[in-house]
Amino acid sequence: MSLFKGSGVAIITPFKNEKVDFEKLSELLEFHVSNKTDAIIICGTTGEASTMTLDEKKETIKFTVDKIAKRIPVIAGTGSNDTRSAIEMSKWAESIGVDGLLVITPYYNKTTQKGLVEHFTAINDAVKTPIILYSVKSRTGVNIEPQTVLKLSKLSNVIAIKEASGDISQIAKIKSLCKDNIDIYSGNDDQIVPILSLGAVGVISVLANVIPSTIHDICEYFFNGDIKKSLDLQMEYLELANTLFIETNPIPVKTAMNMMGLDVGNLRLPLCEMEDKNKQILKDTLEKYKLI
Repeated sequence: MSLFKGSGVAIITPFKNEKVDFEKLSELLEFHVSNKTDAIIICGTTGEASTMTLDEKKETIKFTVDKIAKRIPVIAGTGSNDTRSAIEMSKWAESIGVDGLLVITPYYNKTTQKGLVEHFTAINDAVKTPIILYSVKSRTGVNIEPQTVLKLSKLSNVIAIKEASGDISQIAKIKSLCKDNIDIYSGNDDQIVPILSLGAVGVISVLANVIPSTIHDICEYFFNGDIKKSLDLQMEYLELANTLFIETNPIPVKTAMNMMGLDVGNLRLPLCEMEDKNKQILKDTLEKYKLI
């Protein structure tokens, strides 16, 4: 049984006066529910969790769980480069009723594949909540190799992987080795259909912050067998997907949402305002798609 199928939004965290803007977060959560988003991923990379205090993260996750009230799954980012911290955060998130845990590979330490197995096993054994592994070497310096995914897929709570390596061949190997024993989610908005074609069950999407119903539809058309319609939508919005990554995520997507009038506030340092030339490219792209 998949934790969710379709489009999970890697939701931004709105800030106001240096604090989390819970009024705006409430609006965004309702916006996603009404626009066919299939799951909320809170306090991940796009949510700027790395610059939030522990109390802020806990308050934001609990607020989201309470607000969504089981209408769609809520998956909390609980990973760390310190295994003990990841265990503590995962146990806490489980205690307040999250539906799943998104656990990134330890960053900066650059552990070995053996270390990855031990890290995820320790977290797995501390909880009963479904775990989605998160592999994004471009941000962490660590890749989960296909053979390692196979080992991790045998853990009791590891049910899925968010694959953001960008390496289609690697994802094919994971599917070949693990078969249906682990769900795959695309971690790249420009590769949703290719990864679905390798047996993925959905996407954890940055682009869904801006066009949630479209990302849901890309998945739904694919699952319903209308591959051409799914691919056509993917191609139609490819330029927008690429433009949202012309600077480090979530700088462009948060800037785009502010341009669209969603008023989600500032970024936290060390993330900063976009370069003027890139901001103009983003504005032109949003105008082209009639989003502003």
